[in-house]
Amino acid sequence: MESAIKILDSKKEYREEIEMVLDKEKCDLLWRKAASHLNDYLKKYESLPEGVHSHTDTKIFPASVMYLTAREYMTDEQAYAVIENAAVKICAKASPLKKIMKIPFMPSLFIKMWDPMTKKNFGASCGFENRFYPKEKNAYRMDILKCPYKTYLTELGCPELTKIFCENDERVYGALPGLVFERKGTLGKGAERCDFYIRRA
Repeated sequence: MESAIKILDSKKEYREEIEMVLDKEKCDLLWRKAASHLNDYLKKYESLPEGVHSHTDTKIFPASVMYLTAREYMTDEQAYAVIENAAVKICAKASPLKKIMKIPFMPSLFIKMWDPMTKKNFGASCGFENRFYPKEKNAYRMDILKCPYKTYLTELGCPELTKIFCENDERVYGALPGLVFERKGTLGKGAERCDFYIRRA
């Protein structure tokens, strides 16, 4: 239980959004219930590979327990807005990266680093299935054909949250100076793949 509480306590953005809707007493009750549910998830899925845990334990599971528990205290629309608005705030923390990307050589370096970074953090060991394309100068292309976010959010009964995580890519990568992030569709929005194409502006 201590681990679950620690994880949720690091999600202050969720707390901030919930406090805009509920009074402190209900907020505290919701938080305790969500921590209990998260603890159950951590136990149930403890045998997952380490790479998958890097996504489930700190992103997928906290979002799902917050959303599903919040729906007991507010409307479905309000609960969804809690997760979506918190995601916007979390992605805004990438603002230091925007400053770094203004350095002339950084956009090209960032593109070069995408291949090893993607294969390490968003590859098969982390529960993803990918399609990689031949390298292009000053550009990188990749598709995600299977995603643990869609897999586990669907399994937990809240597949609609997948779209929020898809949009996080656009919030972060689409806002980087010197780069263009292009996408035609995502698994979370009903497409057959999440396509990633990033290139120098």
